[in-house]
Amino acid sequence: MACKPRIVHTVAAVLLALTVSPAYAAGDKEAGKEKAIPCQICHGKGGRSTNPLYPVLAGQHAQYIVKQLKAFQSGTRKDPIMNGMAAPLSEQDMEDLGSFFQSNRNP
Repeated sequence: MACKPRIVHTVAAVLLALTVSPAYAAGDKEAGKEKAIPCQICHGKGGRSTNPLYPVLAGQHAQYIVKQLKAFQSGTRKDPIMNGMAAPLSEQDMEDLGSFFQSNRNP
């Protein structure tokens, strides 16, 4: 019994979607935990800020964190402290930080 072309195409598309890696590197939450130590001065332990001046980072989607750090780094988002904090970060650093803060959903 031959497979119908539609089924074959559907299965191939699903397999391709599962094997193609995203355009960004996967973050390492353990590496991010170490890299997040300076962030916690303002954003609180694990990113759980209790100060309304600083946003809560805990539980934020990793790619949201990366997007914001890139915006601070490039200067498209302006904040005198965050622009300086983001300036030396590599792409991997940002991914690691995003993974760490995303993993802190629960207190």
